[in-house]
Amino acid sequence: MKLTRRAALAAPALLLAARTKAQGGFPNRAVRMIVPYTPGGVSDITARLIAEPLAATWGQPVPVENRAGADGVIGTEVVARSAPDGHTLGLVSVAHPINAAFYRLPFDTMRDFTFITQTTATPLVLCAPKAFAPNTPAELVDYAKRNPGVTFAGTGGVVRLAPVLFAERTGIKLENVPYRGSTQAHPDLIANRVNIMFDTVPAALPHIQAGTLKALATTGARRSPQLLDVPTFGEAFLPGFEASTWGMVIGPAGIPAPVLAKLNADIRAALQVLSVVERHKTLGAEIVSNTPEEMRAFTEAEMKKWGDAARVAGIQPQ
Repeated sequence: MKLTRRAALAAPALLLAARTKAQGGFPNRAVRMIVPYTPGGVSDITARLIAEPLAATWGQPVPVENRAGADGVIGTEVVARSAPDGHTLGLVSVAHPINAAFYRLPFDTMRDFTFITQTTATPLVLCAPKAFAPNTPAELVDYAKRNPGVTFAGTGGVVRLAPVLFAERTGIKLENVPYRGSTQAHPDLIANRVNIMFDTVPAALPHIQAGTLKALATTGARRSPQLLDVPTFGEAFLPGFEASTWGMVIGPAGIPAPVLAKLNADIRAALQVLSVVERHKTLGAEIVSNTPEEMRAFTEAEMKKWGDAARVAGIQPQ
């Protein structure tokens, strides 16, 4: 059957209308991106970088809102309690699965969210003062076995739990010295008042480049672009040992499948914009995107890994 000229001209518009209807009209207003942390961190920077291409793709504003507090719990709860229509998203970090080990949460880490895609991965670096004798993870293990009382700077989250996991897998004992953040820990680390720290590459890099700290190994699957001469744990000593900070986009549970598919495809495309990729390189972060199913499985695995480490450390949810 031949189409009339009018029908042929109308076909693309009808197709677009059908797709829009299938996606529930998404998006038909602003899509807010909640970052449950203070401005300036990798999660906040990622959210603001991808907001621009997403706004261009969707034809709707993508405002970024910082809702910091309780290691991300306050802002994440806002996401969990939002309508599941795709118009409220959250950009959270590895703190999301770890928080279940530290807090009695007002939501279920897995059940109350739709997992959309991972955004980034940023490895940690095992660093130590120049005066500290070990220069490799293997030497550190040998030293700790012969010299009880090796200390690490723990600032919470993965930085607190990575040395616990390392000690558990290598059969050594390490003593935690708590700090509120890297900037508070670094002076004591440089002065060798505390022996080691698993810190993020961006935080430790200036001191490593200045020669006041030395890098023993990094915790990613691949070498850090900013520390190409530093081996990973897998290369140096402990295959399979990984402990990165990372980001992901989530929404409230129950987002319809067509909307979820669009969110996943469009956010993954935004992450591949050259300016977004290049900016993350300067932060020591690698762009990582995946499917909702892969993101859910990865989060479950991270929740178990860090939950086990927290129990080894004697941490109880408060």
